[in-house]
Amino acid sequence: MSAKQDEPKAASASNQPKMSAETASLLGLIDKLGSLLERSDLVELEVESGETGIVLRKPAALAPASAAATAPSTTETTNTPPSPAAEVAPAANVKSVKAPLTGVFYGSSSPGSPSFVTVGQPVAIGQVIGLIEAMKLFNEIKSDQAGRVVRIVAETGKLVKAMQTLIEVEA
Repeated sequence: MSAKQDEPKAASASNQPKMSAETASLLGLIDKLGSLLERSDLVELEVESGETGIVLRKPAALAPASAAATAPSTTETTNTPPSPAAEVAPAANVKSVKAPLTGVFYGSSSPGSPSFVTVGQPVAIGQVIGLIEAMKLFNEIKSDQAGRVVRIVAETGKLVKAMQTLIEVEA
């Protein structure tokens, strides 16, 4: 009887759908990307090819929300007066310059050189406001707004996503 019992198990295993070579290759690539993410200091990895895209995130990517909840409580107790001023600024005619692509943002051409823009400085349409490194290429990011820089949102050396605000400009 044990031979008969083994036959249905073997038959049911062969009835499972086989994975195509393309699917196996894709799953292998996802596994390699996951390993790469684990070994790096990145928190998130986004890959797109044609109409297909995948975003891999470390659990730490979700932790900043809870860390941010504790961090403002310490800054609110020490910096209570600037909070109302920060709320008033967005009410003015403030427009944002957004990243056209995902990559690492740099506010200057090299570590020792001055920043492309600083808070309070006037900025013109077409003026370079920073660099974004994507796939080992440095792309000049030009302002599509004119006015005075009121806030620099992006941090040098940090990952920015496409359509993320880089700077805020008051017209």
